[in-house]
Amino acid sequence: MEPDEVGVVKQFGQFNRITTAGPNYHIPYPVESAVTPKVTQIQRIEFGFRSGVRGRAENFQQGVSREVPEEALMLTGDENIVSVQFTVQYLIKDAQDYLFNVAAPEATIVHAAEASMREIIGRAKIDDALTTGKQDIQTETRDLMQTILDSYGTGISIVAVQMQNVHPPEQVVEAFKDVASAREDKSRFINEAEAYERDILPKARGEASRIVNAAQAYMETKIRRSQGDASRFLAVLAEYDKAKDITRRRLYLETIESILENPEVEKLIMSDDALKKSVPYLPLDKLPKPAAPSQEKQ
Repeated sequence: MEPDEVGVVKQFGQFNRITTAGPNYHIPYPVESAVTPKVTQIQRIEFGFRSGVRGRAENFQQGVSREVPEEALMLTGDENIVSVQFTVQYLIKDAQDYLFNVAAPEATIVHAAEASMREIIGRAKIDDALTTGKQDIQTETRDLMQTILDSYGTGISIVAVQMQNVHPPEQVVEAFKDVASAREDKSRFINEAEAYERDILPKARGEASRIVNAAQAYMETKIRRSQGDASRFLAVLAEYDKAKDITRRRLYLETIESILENPEVEKLIMSDDALKKSVPYLPLDKLPKPAAPSQEKQ
């Protein structure tokens, strides 16, 4: 026997014992006979396509395949048709059950795989089958297959279920491309809007905070200045009440001093005699000119 095989010895056609790799002996036929299934070799079955021309369990050959629509086309939970091509990998975990409990083990695997995949796809939405939900579909299909095969006592362990190619039928491929393109545009517009929001909101909040702070500072300045002016006026008033003539004279001198110190004010100093002889003068050339009336259209 090969290292990946076990010997299942039948005596008069009935199971007798299992032997492992190494030298073994059984009574010649017709008393005893032996079958040597490969229990550690992972085997593969294809669904919805064939990578070879001799059988569905042939090894995959890249670029050489043909589609089998009657196996691939399935109905999703949201009532869409999708083409699902997948493979099932399995190995024999119990040689006795594999050989004696089921008449056609491979056919049983095929029926269990098709039933499981169609049931899981029938509960899923087409978007899940085409995009992010493939891993969940594969896992659920494998678990359901294992449950079915264990209930039959097949002695088979499902290693993996792999979805090779999932796409809508050829008749509606272009429509699905349009939908996918529209979905991508939607995501792009949402991302652009969110990026704009992340950019403009902090600026708007900062500008609002600046305006509020400036208003508060202006308010505080005005209040404190008004309070200072009021306090200064009350202090002056108190001094004025004590010595009205002196205070009036001081206020006059302070006012004249502030005017004379201001370089922007045009000043003309005249004596009392000159003031009595002067004629008041109105500088008409320096007055602002009124705006010209608009001409009405004829």
